[in-house]
Amino acid sequence: MARILIVTGEASGDLHGANLAKALRANDPQVSLAGIGGAAMEAAGVQLVCKMGQFDVMGMVGPLALLSIFRRFFFMRRLFRSEPWDAVVFVDNPGLNLRYAYFAKGAGLRVVYYVAPQIWAWGAWRMYWIKRRVDQVLVILPFEKPLYDEAGMRCTFVGHPILDAVDASYDRRALRARFGFSHDERVIALLPGSRTHEVHSLLPILVAAAEKLAHREPKTKFILAQAPTIQDNLLQPLLRQSSVPVTLVREQASEVMAVADMVLVASGTATLQAAVVGTPMVLCYRTTAWEFWIASFFIRVKWIGLVNLVAGRSVVPELLQDEATGQRLYEEALRILEDPIAYADMKRSLAQVRDALGVPGASTRAAEKVLAVCRA
Repeated sequence: MARILIVTGEASGDLHGANLAKALRANDPQVSLAGIGGAAMEAAGVQLVCKMGQFDVMGMVGPLALLSIFRRFFFMRRLFRSEPWDAVVFVDNPGLNLRYAYFAKGAGLRVVYYVAPQIWAWGAWRMYWIKRRVDQVLVILPFEKPLYDEAGMRCTFVGHPILDAVDASYDRRALRARFGFSHDERVIALLPGSRTHEVHSLLPILVAAAEKLAHREPKTKFILAQAPTIQDNLLQPLLRQSSVPVTLVREQASEVMAVADMVLVASGTATLQAAVVGTPMVLCYRTTAWEFWIASFFIRVKWIGLVNLVAGRSVVPELLQDEATGQRLYEEALRILEDPIAYADMKRSLAQVRDALGVPGASTRAAEKVLAVCRA
């Protein structure tokens, strides 16, 4: 019986860890699973040795935060030596998990990294540590594997988990009826992000673009996909300032994208989600001037949008920092909406991006590799 420890550190990792746990049990019903995660992993049958919220240092400052971090490290060191684990699987969250991998490898354990660190964007120096602390890397983006192959790492492209979360197709007419839209109306989807600071920064920009689009075509309707991490009391004050009504839909981002003719979206995984659904988009992002200046020294990619990175070319417009304004978002959206050739070309390119992400079953393939490492 394989004994596997799964370590996550944030909400997205908890979901990936839960899907991996389900796939592991489907492949080997006798497998023993323990881990650090959240509600999703616990619901998937993982025995939590610690909930990831207990590792949170948000709100702590100075010596308290430092003490908490040291306590984490001592806890993880003891955990890795407490059981004869056949493998430890780290999921995303490289800031901490690469450090924990040091202790896992020091305990003589086999280490697998699922949803690997984004060394292609920044932190190429991390490859040095990954090679010494990780036995098998499981990547979810197609262009990542050659980087690890070149470094001599055991690496497998398992496909992107988002393909398992998004349906192969949607009944657009039925969805529009459910959300109260007619089949021939222009519908624009707004996705301001899943983090509080993103919504504060980007939603006013999306609303400003929506108002301009509504002025251009008064019958245009707007729908906002509310992330489960965003509370109503954050959205409502921002939306009350809008002169156009916006339909709020919670935890149905794929369906919101499917009913829309255009998606105005914060840069992130949601852009890949829109690509898989097949809806044209314009992405934007804005952070503080200080953070952007710091990032400019480390970012080593031509684009920040995952869609463009997977495609290897500019498929969707990227509006960043000073370019991320309601006016520019309106101009780019209108350009695509009112040019049938550009609109059709983007849809074809998004279909190519979807194909490049592999086929559904990423969690199943990841589970097979983890069990193979256990048997090695």
